Amino acid sequence: IPPHRLTNKEHHTTCNQSRLSTNDHDAVLASRRDFFVSAFSLAGAFVVLLPKSPAFALENPPTKAELDRIKLGYKQIQNLLNNFEKETTVCRDNGGECKRDADPIRKALGLRSTTDPLFQIEKVFAKVKYMDIDPDKLDQFFDATEEWNSSINMSNSMAFISQFGEYNPGGGKDEVLKYLNESKKQVVIAEKALKTILDCIGAE
Repeated sequence: IPPHRLTNKEHHTTCNQSRLSTNDHDAVLASRRDFFVSAFSLAGAFVVLLPKSPAFALENPPTKAELDRIKLGYKQIQNLLNNFEKETTVCRDNGGECKRDADPIRKALGLRSTTDPLFQIEKVFAKVKYMDIDPDKLDQFFDATEEWNSSINMSNSMAFISQFGEYNPGGGKDEVLKYLNESKKQVVIAEKALKTILDCIGAE
């Protein structure tokens, strides 16, 4: 209906509806603004309250207990090398047959159980860069950790082959001893690498 044909009452009603429509629109916009402001506020609070991720935990230096694990593991490796034949020989009860066993090698290197002192010790090595140590020793430290990783992997492989050397085609006790000694050579390298690591971090 053209505006000039509206009665005063109808015109007043139309204007009120227009104002209400405008007011409703403004209310919706205000409501949306309030919603997003609240949402961003909550998001900000959520970020602040979030616990630190495990990645941040690595930014702490090793604890005393972790350094003690390295020391204890080093002593166990020394004991293994100093008593290699005894430690890698298992005899049946009551004077039964004895055989060589490579499992003690894997245990000493932290490859056997989660309770072994050197189990996943690489995670402790990764924290050393947050220690207050001589910068001149960092390269030496990182070289030693690489040598450690390489030698324990090789020693583990030789120990595994030794475990089944007697049963493989063409195998026997000589094959067991052969790979057992190859595994020992890698343990010697690992022991030296661990000694260097202890020297670098001052945890002898």
